[in-house]
Amino acid sequence: MVSANGKRVVVAMSGGVDSSVAAALLQEQGYDCIGVFMRLGSDPTEKPGDELVACAPEKAAQPHHQGCCSTHDAADARYVAGLLEIDFYALNFQHDFGGIIDYFVREYNHGRTPNPCVRCNEYLKFGKLSRYAQAMDADFVATGHYARIGRDSSGVPRIMRAADHGKDQSYVLFGIPPEELPRMLLPIGDYPKSEVRVMARRFGLPVHDKPDSQEICFVPDNEYFNLVKKRSPETVKPGPIVDPDGKTVGTHDGHQHFTLGQRRRVGVALGYPVYVTGIDASSNTIRIGPHKDLLHRGLVAREINWLTVRPTGPIRCLAKIRYNTPAAPAQAQITGQDELTVLFDEPVAAITPGQAVVCYDGDVLLGGGWIDHVV
Repeated sequence: MVSANGKRVVVAMSGGVDSSVAAALLQEQGYDCIGVFMRLGSDPTEKPGDELVACAPEKAAQPHHQGCCSTHDAADARYVAGLLEIDFYALNFQHDFGGIIDYFVREYNHGRTPNPCVRCNEYLKFGKLSRYAQAMDADFVATGHYARIGRDSSGVPRIMRAADHGKDQSYVLFGIPPEELPRMLLPIGDYPKSEVRVMARRFGLPVHDKPDSQEICFVPDNEYFNLVKKRSPETVKPGPIVDPDGKTVGTHDGHQHFTLGQRRRVGVALGYPVYVTGIDASSNTIRIGPHKDLLHRGLVAREINWLTVRPTGPIRCLAKIRYNTPAAPAQAQITGQDELTVLFDEPVAAITPGQAVVCYDGDVLLGGGWIDHVV
């Protein structure tokens, strides 16, 4: 059935409360919704080439309390779609998602700390899924991210931080191609999580109390090292741990165990709190030291993605170097064809190669890049 406003939207439904409420809100607003679950892991019953599988809502399973991409989550998403009486499909993105897992392992092997959620949004949710949406004659793609779509003075769409800054997820959306913004809907960005759960109860959605996923979907036990070792055992070797003077003070089982700024499970005591301050993958060396050794004033990022007008000189902004760290005042400048330099007003801790730096003007997401090295 065509909606009153004639607009069709593909809703990425993960089986969680956020995407379920996003679908319900859009339906309430009069959109013609199509629910889509992205199958990212392997399913022994699935045959290669089964990329588009319709799921009958009346046969949906009862919801479970799981992560974000499991078989149980697919059942939850299908169940909610059945309650909302919207079409529902499961897309097999297993092959494509394998590239993101390969990237994850490769980054750890290079001594960097990856962010697969940003890559997933860039390549799958607003990449391949967007192309499926176009094939379905859909006008928009929607997700349950806590962020907003606003407009500048000329009416051009911009990604903005969520109304609830404590829940904001705009950081993981920085890599979305700019041309996708006009086709993007973020229905829950104006609401705090508590209100989203209240709305889920109002809509009669059984996932209203489903716990949030706190893990990377393809590392359900949060043991990244085990995944890296399983997929590239030849890269995991013992090596030295050195102090700020370069003296060997311990050994490790593989540099992939560590990330910059790590304090727990370092395995060495120096008589004061020690942190991982450096990872040299080429020599398989971990450097540790006091917190002050983590502080730096700037960074250089590559693979820039700019979502507003590309600046021709230095600009003032708030820059965020990790998803779960606050944005800090800084000056940003595009210093090359694919190079962004960010200088902070005050030193910040644990600038980590492999993570993204994302720049904001107030609530507006300007753009960002992937951290290459500190300045």
